[in-house]
Formats: sequence, structure tokens, C-alpha cells
Amino acid sequence: MFTFPENSVTALTLTFELALITTVILLVIGTPLAWWLANTRSRFRGLIEACVALPLVLPPTVLGFYLLVALGPRGPIGQLTDQLALPSLAFSFSGLVIGSVIYSLPFVVQPLQNTFRSLDRSLSDAAATMRATPLDRFFSLVVPLSWSGFITASVLGFAHTLGEFGVVLMIGGNIPGKTQVVSIAIYEQVESMNYPAAHALSAILLVISFVILSALFTLNKSRRGGLY
Repeated sequence: MFTFPENSVTALTLTFELALITTVILLVIGTPLAWWLANTRSRFRGLIEACVALPLVLPPTVLGFYLLVALGPRGPIGQLTDQLALPSLAFSFSGLVIGSVIYSLPFVVQPLQNTFRSLDRSLSDAAATMRATPLDRFFSLVVPLSWSGFITASVLGFAHTLGEFGVVLMIGGNIPGKTQVVSIAIYEQVESMNYPAAHALSAILLVISFVILSALFTLNKSRRGGLY
């Protein structure tokens, strides 16, 4: 009789916790960044867009390696945390969050940026004539009109974080109960030739990812259908 290997439930819980925290942080920092990219005429916009999109083309192990160097005891961030008597970020859950935020950044910023660019600016201009502040216009007009973009960004950021492997392995290693997420647990089971366990864990991620994306596409389709 098949049973889940030890620490599988913990790995699943840790994975969903990581994905949820990462998504919330990405929405907080990605929203103003996407708004700035969608509206700025700065000469540095192309450079910033390239930095945001870099995780799309950069091998995860490369990004993970440089993050490990930066967060490690000899890196600038590692030395800073050591001087402040803070716990090391390398091989910790906090380090996983930092790596996940950077790696999933384009999956949140780009959908929001595209949504902001498609908005009718005449509504915001009309609100400005009524002395509405930029912050008031953003929360009273932009956010309600961009809800589909926020949903898309949230779903993509969450789903992408669920399947991370290279970045989290480089930064967090494989510490059960601390940094071992599902993708790493699957790799460990394959290395141990425990294919049934690897199949079970992989199937869970496959089903969850499929359901999430299906719900997203169905929602977007119904929204477009309601416009005609």
C-alpha cells in the first residue's frame, strides 16, 4: 500500500505558505512598479523593464547562485545581517521568500503593466479636474478598473512560485521542514528511485496548477464575453 513519504505534508504546507507570502509581497511592490512603468517617459524605463524581465530568460540556477553569494556570510547582505545580529538569510525560509519574489517578479509586474496601459486615461483626467489627488484617482478608479489584471498577476505569481526549483534549491538547499518545498521533495524521491512518491507529489502540483490556470482563463473569457 502506497503512503506519502515522510515530510511530504510539511513540504506541501511550506510550498503553499511560500507561494502565498511571495504573491502578497509581489502585489505590494509590483503594483507601484507596474504603474510607473506604464506611465513614465523616463529614459531608464527600458533598463528597468529589462531588469524585471531578466528572470524570464536567466537560468534559475544562475539567479540562485548570485543570490546565495549575496545572502551568504561573505556577501554584502550576509555581512550586514551578521553585523545587525540577525539570522542568516541563506538556507532559510526568509531567503526562499527573497529568491521567489525576484524570480516571480515579471509574472506579476507585466500583467499589471499591460492592464494599466490599456486603461482609458480620460477618466483619470476627468477626476483630476474635480481635484482628486493622484492617490485618490488610483484607488477609486485604477484599482477597480484593473481587477482582472490583479487577478491574473496574483494567479500567475502564485502558480509560478509553486513550481520553483533551481532558485530555491540554490538559496535554501534541502532542509526538511525548513526549506524543502515540493519541487525539491520530488527531486529527492526521484534520486531515491521512489517513483510512486514522485508521481504522487507531481500529480498534486499538476492538478493544482491546471485548476488554477483553467479558472483564470475561464474568468478572463467570461469577462471578455460580457463586453459584447
